[in-house]
Amino acid sequence: MPDLDFQIVGADVLEYAAAPSLLFRLRIDSAGTEPVSSITLATQIRIMPRQRAYRDSEEQRLVELFGESQRWAQTLNSVLWTHTMLQVPGFSDHTLVDMPVPCTYDFDVVSAKYFHALEGGEVPLEFLFSGTMFYAGENGLQVGRVPWDKETAFRLPVQLWQQMMEHYFPNSAWIRLRKDAFDRLYDYKSRHGHATWEAALETLLAMAGEEVGGQWTR
Repeated sequence: MPDLDFQIVGADVLEYAAAPSLLFRLRIDSAGTEPVSSITLATQIRIMPRQRAYRDSEEQRLVELFGESQRWAQTLNSVLWTHTMLQVPGFSDHTLVDMPVPCTYDFDVVSAKYFHALEGGEVPLEFLFSGTMFYAGENGLQVGRVPWDKETAFRLPVQLWQQMMEHYFPNSAWIRLRKDAFDRLYDYKSRHGHATWEAALETLLAMAGEEVGGQWTR
């Protein structure tokens, strides 16, 4: 049975997609002599937050996820980002394939909060592979499992994530509200004649004693 090795060799923004997406370049090497007919590849991608340093401003924005930085020795654990499926065509020796990964900008999702909190540097990622491979054996087409211990690491530039979201949502961010909260906000916006959602929210923030820039008034 082929012995497969996986490596992420690059990443880029997928410019044309229904949702914000990154395109990872995946190299697969086969140490066996049997040609691989195809692979149905399942990938779990995890964020490994312990494997990078953080600025003070980033630590403040990560309090919601991990608590105060004094507790990070206990709380700074790996975070599931996403799962993806990929059909890999046949190859011998090695192949390079594109792995598209849709990305959410929903701030109720932990991974989106984490990415948004970072100002620069890289995001340490871990790719865990599984799935089914078909290969040509002595008795014809054979089927085997991709072992669960197959994995690889990759450091994704934060700038690439920011570039992707700016491409799909220029100068914008998204929050999800309960229907009743949205109805109240919509009613407030209409009654006070605000032309935009930003104007309505800025007025409410000022009434609550905050400036729009996030600084408390005294």
